[in-house]
Amino acid sequence: MSADPPSGKRAGRLRRMLDRLADISASQEDLESEELREDAETTGCTRIGDSRDRQIVTVTGTLRTVTLRPRAGVPALEAELFDGSAALDVVWLGRRSIVGIEPGRKLIASGRVSMSRGRRVLFNPKYELRPLGRE
Repeated sequence: MSADPPSGKRAGRLRRMLDRLADISASQEDLESEELREDAETTGCTRIGDSRDRQIVTVTGTLRTVTLRPRAGVPALEAELFDGSAALDVVWLGRRSIVGIEPGRKLIASGRVSMSRGRRVLFNPKYELRPLGRE
């Protein structure tokens, strides 16, 4: 009599549960990206994915990371802004911190896009912090 061992059933069940969790987190990220893209459209901002080198843009999105890095011996506050279409690096040269610039914060930034190693960058942009709550 041949029967699957109980551990085989557990491994299969565990695999299915992990697959479902992966699908849920992927779909959650897709939903958040869609919300951010819609937000960019309703505010009249340029989608980051549509911006080109040397183009003057106004973009909006959520700050994913904020890091302090030296650039040529000068402190620089760097943040990654994501709007659902692509990411853009926002760099404030000569700044160690800015009140309100933190991961998870929504922001509108304006400036000239530069391409650096295939990534879009805004240096010392004009910016506006968006309200923390749901708008």
